[in-house]
Amino acid sequence: MTFKTLTATFAIVAASVATFAAPKLLAQTLTLPEQPAGAASPFAFAESGAKATRAEEAEQADSAGRVIGGEIADQGAWPWQVALLIAGQPVTPDAQFCGGSMILDTWVLTAAHCIHMADANGVYRDLNPQAISVLVGTNLLAEGQGDAISVEKIIRHPAYVGEDFDNDIALIKLSRAPTVPFKTIQVPDAEFGDQLDTPGVRTVVTGWGLIEGAQRTAEMRQAEIQMLSRENCNEVMLDSRAKAASEGIAYAASAFGLKQPEAEAVWQELISHVRAPMTKNMLCSGTFEGGKGSCSGDSGGPLVVPLKNGEFIQAGVVSWGLSNTSTKSCLETAQFAAYTRVSNYLGWLEQMIASN
Repeated sequence: MTFKTLTATFAIVAASVATFAAPKLLAQTLTLPEQPAGAASPFAFAESGAKATRAEEAEQADSAGRVIGGEIADQGAWPWQVALLIAGQPVTPDAQFCGGSMILDTWVLTAAHCIHMADANGVYRDLNPQAISVLVGTNLLAEGQGDAISVEKIIRHPAYVGEDFDNDIALIKLSRAPTVPFKTIQVPDAEFGDQLDTPGVRTVVTGWGLIEGAQRTAEMRQAEIQMLSRENCNEVMLDSRAKAASEGIAYAASAFGLKQPEAEAVWQELISHVRAPMTKNMLCSGTFEGGKGSCSGDSGGPLVVPLKNGEFIQAGVVSWGLSNTSTKSCLETAQFAAYTRVSNYLGWLEQMIASN
């Protein structure tokens, strides 16, 4: 590779990554299959033994018509979703800061960056459980809706580090079970997770995210998207800033009088430190035309896959997406976003739930 051809190959992506700072979700769930005999999991999950049938159902699920696309969700839809709220505040869109999903009657799955934030001194710390509450059983962020429950414990994945979105997953233990109708969502094992992580598989993301004009909404919204190739998503992100990066190096090389071999050596040293933004612990989902996805949803919320039998399974957790570099807000025209791949963490989830 020569210095002249660098513009089409690499990119600096740090400035293009943004968490969805105000994620949103709510509770809804479907009746799940009974726990298989002899299974060790404390909660329902899709076994690899059933993956072939379920994968076929996912592939055959009716995809006629794009009825979901940043639209208001029907009341009672998505009953596994929850909203993370600032404790002690009235239930409004301003009090909601993240989303999650009910995986057991007292356990919520969310993103680690929702509960692990930088303090005033820039030091990353887990939130105090008393600082948040979880709203279950409603699609509307308003007083008197759903059941706001205090939090007993927060468990962040130990490999998650602030500002690094790998292993972006966490558990929240509620102080009690909800008193309103809700359902839990099943999660896949590793083998079935491989089947779900297939380009073209339909997915749905939901939440109370920012809408047109960067306004918050009290009504839950939903968007239908699809799995995309992680490799292709990485390539798009790495290529997206290659021109600007290489032009910057070219300008600096000219200013300092560097010859082409010297300038190329500087570039090679720079790109040797660039990592693919989406790791094996992440899923890429979105649309080719852009304008749908986690900009309409929220951090910590579920990315689910519909199956033909009417069930849903949670493939991902809303993690991060591309930002508008001028406003540092979610890029509404982005074609995709990153979701934590839940199937990679089934063992950790089982262990944490069993020991807590």
